[in-house]
Amino acid sequence: MNNFKEQINLENLPSHVAIIMDGNGRWAKKQGKLRLFGHNNGVSSVRAVTEASAELGLKYLTLYAFSTENWNRPQDEVNGLMKLLIQTIEAETPTLNKNNVRLLSIGDSSRMPEDVNKRLQACIKTTENNTGLTLILALSYSSRWEITKATQDIANDIAQGIIKKEEITEELISNYMCTKNIPDPELLIRTSGEYRISNFLLWQIAYSELYFTDVLWPDFQKEDLYKAIVNYQSRERRFGKTSEQINK
Repeated sequence: MNNFKEQINLENLPSHVAIIMDGNGRWAKKQGKLRLFGHNNGVSSVRAVTEASAELGLKYLTLYAFSTENWNRPQDEVNGLMKLLIQTIEAETPTLNKNNVRLLSIGDSSRMPEDVNKRLQACIKTTENNTGLTLILALSYSSRWEITKATQDIANDIAQGIIKKEEITEELISNYMCTKNIPDPELLIRTSGEYRISNFLLWQIAYSELYFTDVLWPDFQKEDLYKAIVNYQSRERRFGKTSEQINK
């Protein structure tokens, strides 16, 4: 078995890794279990990847935990996910503090159950002074919702005279996104063998390296993250320039 961790160049780490955690339902089906069984087992992968990211020295890790489209799933599954979410976050908060991990969330919090949102914000408050890895949970999030809201907010600020339309730049738009003050991800990982972005960080991943793996999320562990980072480090990031310009 390859030891991908030893192959990682610690001088060339992505500062921000984002992950579309996919495959819990299919993993559970393979076991002859309900989808929530897969979600429960996916928690161990969240823990492993968070630990690995902190150990490597990554600055930001964003996990796509619950999309706005997920509200359309069967109510029993949604209720189970909300219960699992808050139980897991509250149980892991002491470990986050121990490992100097700061917790943040992005998404449409107005759609979250009031009790869940209140308890989530309490956990975020508890870790706000930590200075190591920032763990960002995308909850009730979709990129089209985010871009629509940013557009509305910009239009509102123009109407109030706070900004002028001539002042609209890429940087200004970025400052109206949920990820304001967070660098764009250099690496986006999607598990489970699907090759799509699923409405996730569409503005932010303009120059991200995309990595797809057949591994179902509950089976995705530290070594799988290391493998993705090694793959990322093998690529040449040109940002529209030529290889010759980059290598001068």
